[in-house]
Amino acid sequence: MKLKSRSRPGLRRVPRTTPSRNGGKPRGSQAKRPGVPLRQRLGGRLPNIRRVMAGLGAAAVAAGLTALLNGPWLRVTEVTWAGEQFTASRDIERILDRQRGTSVLAVDTRSLLERLEQLPAVQSATISASLPGHLDVAIEEHAVAFVWETSSARLLGAADGTLFAAIPRDIALDAALAELPHVADERSMSRLMTPGDHISAGLLRTAMQLARLDPVALGSTAGRISVRLDDEFGFGLVVGVSDWELALGVYGMDPNETAAASAARLERQVTAVRTLFATRDEAEIEWVDARNPGKVYFRAKG
Repeated sequence: MKLKSRSRPGLRRVPRTTPSRNGGKPRGSQAKRPGVPLRQRLGGRLPNIRRVMAGLGAAAVAAGLTALLNGPWLRVTEVTWAGEQFTASRDIERILDRQRGTSVLAVDTRSLLERLEQLPAVQSATISASLPGHLDVAIEEHAVAFVWETSSARLLGAADGTLFAAIPRDIALDAALAELPHVADERSMSRLMTPGDHISAGLLRTAMQLARLDPVALGSTAGRISVRLDDEFGFGLVVGVSDWELALGVYGMDPNETAAASAARLERQVTAVRTLFATRDEAEIEWVDARNPGKVYFRAKG
């Protein structure tokens, strides 16, 4: 049996409500988040003061270095060099003068050394820079190993065969140069030889062997021996001032002849001349042809 509730006249039924998650506020409205302080909002957009200071410091350093490199107090204003004997000063000056006005910190020493060492007489060089604006170069030249004389000049040569300096023929050699091996090159092409040219290994080897040859090995009593090279007979020796001459032939031109074969041929020629003087008076001989050591010819004086 269902009971019916009666409502009293004038009373309204109020619907039952439950607390909401939004703090009791009506559904559909949300709470506003707390506002971000202005300082924090500006701090995210403005650079950090330490970064600003670091950037300014780096810029100041860069500006200082630029001013240091380009400032007049570091520019090369003076160049000096020493150690040259056979190198013309004008050639060194032409290379170094290009460095004037360049910052001492920006001098390309490697390129400068390469250009200096391209000069025929220069073997090596060292460069030092000092403040304010001073560039100093020390030159080391090739040691003179022989004198190669042509119809136009006396050429000084290094041990590797490089001709690196020239001395006029009318200037007397000093004592040190006069004691070195000496070759008189009378070939037609020799007049074109200049510093920077090179004597081939085979040609130089034979020339030095002959220049150091003791006249006693030839059976000669002469005190002086000179080496000559010409187009007709190749290598030759002049014994004494004008006592007699010896023709030995061409050396250093045959690529198939080894150094040992060349030395053996020269030894046979020396032995043949010594045998000749064992049977003939040296004073009677004017010219000897030993190009073929197996068959030596000679011409008597008078």
